[in-house]
Amino acid sequence: MASAVMRVMLLVFALLSSASLQADCVILLHGLARTEGSLKKMEKMVEAAGYQAVNKGYPSRKHSIALLAGQAIAPALENCSNSTAIHFITHSLGGILVRQYLSEHEIPNLKRVVMLGPPNQGSEVVDKLGWLPGFGFLNGRAGFELGTSSESVPNRLGAAKFDVGVIAGTSSINWILSMLIPGDDDGKVSLQNARLEGMNDFIELPVTHPFMMKNDKVIEQAIFYLENGFFRRDDVVNVN
Repeated sequence: MASAVMRVMLLVFALLSSASLQADCVILLHGLARTEGSLKKMEKMVEAAGYQAVNKGYPSRKHSIALLAGQAIAPALENCSNSTAIHFITHSLGGILVRQYLSEHEIPNLKRVVMLGPPNQGSEVVDKLGWLPGFGFLNGRAGFELGTSSESVPNRLGAAKFDVGVIAGTSSINWILSMLIPGDDDGKVSLQNARLEGMNDFIELPVTHPFMMKNDKVIEQAIFYLENGFFRRDDVVNVN
């Protein structure tokens, strides 16, 4: 009788323990004029690494950055309510949404953020092409807010006060846009403007802005950062 009671108690303890040990949650945020489909490969690899992945789309071309940040992040956080730690992996505009959200809200269990190709200091492409007819149709209000002036949203948000690593690309498939950007770039964002004051780590990889989120090495580096708080150095071009 006693042994049977003991077995029941051990079973209950095991069930309670497994319920309380939830996987870390990783929120994935796509870039401007993209959808959650662009992060499907990332989602699968993040889940294969043992994390809970939340990959939800948001209407990137319909609203301002301030409005998009709440629309994209608040519902995603609800999907992570059972997790003890929350991370973000973002592409392009997604990184600016995280900065915007954290400028107004606290995420108590936020652990690490990885940004892929973020226009942390804006993009010269916006400065030089924003006047063209059709720019707003293609990029929406958020696109206009990503310039390099001191009044642009990225430059008004200030330094990072959270654990963030940045992966920047050094290859371009759009030489026309690259001609508008000083220095090395990924076709949309310069290496310099991907940097963020207060970031914890920075690496350059030979990838392009539109496709970096699907690159195996980029995904591996992003997951490595979530696990370790720094990037692996064996395939890195340059470091911070």
